[in-house]
Amino acid sequence: MSSSPAPSPLWDVFCRVIDNFGDIGVCWRLACNLAGRGQRVRLWVDDPAALRWMAPAGHAGVEVAAWSPSTVFPPPGDVVVEAFGCDPAPGFLAAMAGAARPPAWINLEYLSAESYVERSHALASPQMSGPARGLVKWFFYPGFTAATGGLLREAGLEAEQAAFDRAAWLAAMGLAPADGERLVTLFCYPGAPVERLVASLAADGRPTLLATAPGAATGATRAALAGVAAAALRQHALPWLAQPDFDRLLWAADLNFVRGEDSWVRAQWAGRPFVWQAYPQDDGAHGPKIGAFLDLALAGAQPPAAEVLRDWTAAWNGLDDPATPLPAWTPETLAATGAATLAWRGQLRDSTDLVSRLLAFVQEKR
Repeated sequence: MSSSPAPSPLWDVFCRVIDNFGDIGVCWRLACNLAGRGQRVRLWVDDPAALRWMAPAGHAGVEVAAWSPSTVFPPPGDVVVEAFGCDPAPGFLAAMAGAARPPAWINLEYLSAESYVERSHALASPQMSGPARGLVKWFFYPGFTAATGGLLREAGLEAEQAAFDRAAWLAAMGLAPADGERLVTLFCYPGAPVERLVASLAADGRPTLLATAPGAATGATRAALAGVAAAALRQHALPWLAQPDFDRLLWAADLNFVRGEDSWVRAQWAGRPFVWQAYPQDDGAHGPKIGAFLDLALAGAQPPAAEVLRDWTAAWNGLDDPATPLPAWTPETLAATGAATLAWRGQLRDSTDLVSRLLAFVQEKR
């Protein structure tokens, strides 16, 4: 008589929604990616409201549960992931420590190209006190090199992009550009110099459709357009998009302005020219983070494309003199920067994705 197969490993993924939805965006992609590979996932979120628009259909393999100080948790699963040092509840940590076979405990960190990532990836943090005393927490750093945790990427992403019908998707979204009109997407934090972008686009006179994300991008674009004579520019204020639609928006655009972590990674997979706004930090720590990424991503780029992307990234992050003229987004510039972006994407596609590395890491540690 054959025995029943062992159930798939159960993952508890903990996420706190801070203010910009990036944390929950990353955690949702991680949870769905794990579930797509046969893992069972419980996603604990302190504020799951954003999932109503980010993932309206949910995922059959992901159980979403609200997390608050009064939550009574079930026994922990086989793996616990705390995203970005969000500190699971003390009661849950105590249950982990008291388990007959404690779960593998992973702290999923923020993405960076800085050198400390390779030094810090996969380091152990033994817990010497508190409710988790006796456990070991492992630091898992996403990154761009073989010595890091890699990037989130779905197994079927390349095939989906190859089958993408740009015109049909844009028409279905009510977003079809007119003939000869370039499509530029904006997703930014407050303070991004949207007025400089609008002035640059208006100056070259090419018809442009600006698709703006809710919040800072939409408001700043409206204000900037009101201050220029830009008959060739028009704005389409987007609603919040589900993750699959946001990804396709990036695939469809001629130029993407993105922010934070999740949309930054998705812009790289899109293979379209993009300018990234890092999360601004009062101590200026975002400057070296930007520089490290550009040094890596543009190492093989031709000088004209690299210079354009460096100039615009500096401007978009408030790291240049606002009076400095910026390169125009001519067809030639878009072609050159697009070629550089595709070359970088090709390098990333050749590397093992984050979830594959994470599964192997957890198997080793358990």
